[in-house]
Amino acid sequence: MNFYNPQPYNTPQGNTNYNQNLPLEQSYIENILRLNKGKKVRVHMTFPDSNEWRDLEFKGIIEQAGRDHIILSEPSTGVWQVLLMIYVDYISFDEQVNYSPEFYPN
Repeated sequence: MNFYNPQPYNTPQGNTNYNQNLPLEQSYIENILRLNKGKKVRVHMTFPDSNEWRDLEFKGIIEQAGRDHIILSEPSTGVWQVLLMIYVDYISFDEQVNYSPEFYPN
């Protein structure tokens, strides 16, 4: 499988030249979240082993995302949260989601 893309990536804003030596990554949820860093989201999660905390919704701004976690901040309260991906059911956005089937790390 070839993870390198020798061609510049075309965006709706125009042709963008990326470093030809950067690996092309597949579209994983953490990459989609990274493309939407700074946007407000609602993360819907289920904790199956808890009756008290079974289904929860977390609101905040995407600060960072990794393979197994999401970091949200809530400016009005100053609270920052690290959420584990394993419990995520789905994520809701109130605005258009930035998406690309390929991900070019910065």
